Amino acid sequence: MANEHASMLFKLYCLTVMTLVAATYTVALRYTRTVSSQLYFSTTAVCIAEIIKLFISVGLLVKETGSVGRMLSSIREHVFGSPKELLKLSVPSVVYGIQNNMAFVALSNLDAAVYQVTYQLKIPCTALCTVLMLNRSLSKLQWFSVFMLCGGVALVQWKPAEASNIQVEQNPLLGFVAIAIAVLCSGFAGVYFEKVLKSSDTSLWVRNIQMYLSGIAVTLAGVYMTDGAQMIEKAFLGYTPWVCFVISLASVGGLYTSVVVKYTDNIMKGFSAAAAIILSTIASVILFGLQITVSFATGALLVCVSIYMYGLPKQDTTKLRTDENSSTSKEKLLAV
Repeated sequence: MANEHASMLFKLYCLTVMTLVAATYTVALRYTRTVSSQLYFSTTAVCIAEIIKLFISVGLLVKETGSVGRMLSSIREHVFGSPKELLKLSVPSVVYGIQNNMAFVALSNLDAAVYQVTYQLKIPCTALCTVLMLNRSLSKLQWFSVFMLCGGVALVQWKPAEASNIQVEQNPLLGFVAIAIAVLCSGFAGVYFEKVLKSSDTSLWVRNIQMYLSGIAVTLAGVYMTDGAQMIEKAFLGYTPWVCFVISLASVGGLYTSVVVKYTDNIMKGFSAAAAIILSTIASVILFGLQITVSFATGALLVCVSIYMYGLPKQDTTKLRTDENSSTSKEKLLAV
């Protein structure tokens, strides 16, 4: 009983932290892209986040293996000694790099609450990739919730809520296109990474190291191609404590989510996503003067309900059929 109580407390802790990280990251990123007079290079922020993730993964691998020596031998064997595996993990690295950069573009042009709701389109995208890449099936309720979620997002985007305290020029269409790209990237990369993880017994932290090494190379190339000419003069111009806070959230949040997924179920993750939407909306009203419209409120409600419905466990129909067959057999025996 005590163990069950402790397990529930740990799950609630995971749920709370995951919700706060998701909501805070979105609102803080939006704040850094709209309030500061001197914008920082988002490509450098994404690159730094990848570097921090790499160091954290190395530290966690040391803890998992028990010593620095075992960690180094593990890296030599699985990272530098397995170029094919490194190449395999470069695929999600590229896709995640695009996704993270698109998040900065989206939140430069859309309110945090609108972004948070629209970004839930990653659920139907992930569901489709799961069906195609992992040969899994979805229940009728899950398909219904997917269409409901799309309808909710359509309502939110039909007449987006506007923030009165934002003075910078914005392009909502560009923001929506950026979210669409981020959603596609999130769905594909997440399912691809899951497939790679389950294809072998290699440690999660070794896989993360493989992915982040490729990610650093990809994001460095992105920095050079997009902002290379200005990097010498303005490399870290506009880096405020808030920007550093956003980078730390991006670094810790990604790693923490992978741990949380291991200990929580889909229902709890659904509650977390819905709570993050509510917190982001409240913060946007207070910080940015977001004006809630009827279409936004209705669409956000539909999205929250659909997330919960999607996470409900599937009904075990095989057991129901067995019970029905046994009851039928009993009725026949009684009749005889």
